[in-house]
Amino acid sequence: MSTIRETRQEKEKYIIGPYGTLSSASRGRPVPEPEDDVRTCFQRDVDRVTHSKAFRRLRHKTQVFLRPEGDHYRTRLTHTLEVARIARTIARALELNEDLTEAISLGHDLGHTPFGHAGERALRELTGSFHHYEQSLRVVDKLEKDGRGLNLCDETRIGILNHTTGQPKDTLEADVVLLADHIAYLNHDLDDAQRAGIVRPEDVPAIICQRVGTRNSQRINAMVTDAIVSSGQGVIGLSPAMGEAYTAFEEFMYAAVYRNPTAKGEESKVKGILAPIMEYYTHHPDKLPAEYRAIADAEGVMTAVTDYVSGMTDSFAIYTFEDLFIPASWSVR
Repeated sequence: MSTIRETRQEKEKYIIGPYGTLSSASRGRPVPEPEDDVRTCFQRDVDRVTHSKAFRRLRHKTQVFLRPEGDHYRTRLTHTLEVARIARTIARALELNEDLTEAISLGHDLGHTPFGHAGERALRELTGSFHHYEQSLRVVDKLEKDGRGLNLCDETRIGILNHTTGQPKDTLEADVVLLADHIAYLNHDLDDAQRAGIVRPEDVPAIICQRVGTRNSQRINAMVTDAIVSSGQGVIGLSPAMGEAYTAFEEFMYAAVYRNPTAKGEESKVKGILAPIMEYYTHHPDKLPAEYRAIADAEGVMTAVTDYVSGMTDSFAIYTFEDLFIPASWSVR
């Protein structure tokens, strides 16, 4: 009698098109293990990422705005969830593997630093080489589960690694995540910028309003629909008209938000927080948590310190800085 997983794998042959990735055709995991009776290998990847500690920490990591006052600004976790929903919609419409698409989406930012891209730039300057997509792969391969890693399928791992670089990702599902990532962050960052009063509706260029839309939901729907209609024959992309609007959208966001001194004024302080923490643990590796001391012994102190600091949430990084360098208050009884 067939297992639920085997039945699902047979159904995939009919619902996944010729350019999609069948779970039964996966190249497998770094460490071979028995198949599950219920879930396909990519479903298991989704679950492993969702239940990881790094995934939970995304809730307290910056997307764009550092420590915003208000409950409705995106965090790295809500960004990840929005990417996953957009990517699954595109994948389903194009008859690709939704589970693989979701696994890559949920894992693509696990290696992001505290304080968003400002933190990533700071760590790159401090270490000489740091990229969150490489760290994301290191998280799932090495750091999770007390150094055992999540043992994800090769297709998931490569999709996570190359989601930013545009390097060959070997599955269309990974290409979909790359596009969904861009669609998500441009639109939700604009939405947050308008909420913060940094961008007014009338500031948005006409080409974006006319070709993409004037509301967040309208813009996302327009770009997703265009991607679905314009993709095919093994290629994921936008139409020329939407591509032109996308370029204008990206240029506008860099000028109005990502390099805006009002929005980014506090980012200059990020290195001032992370650099002393890095220096302290580099000189005092014995103060690292036990799992990172083990990494220091096996791979070097700098690797261990980078793993530890890059995994911190915004609030924990600030707490650590205060604990290490700010005198505690005291009173005489």
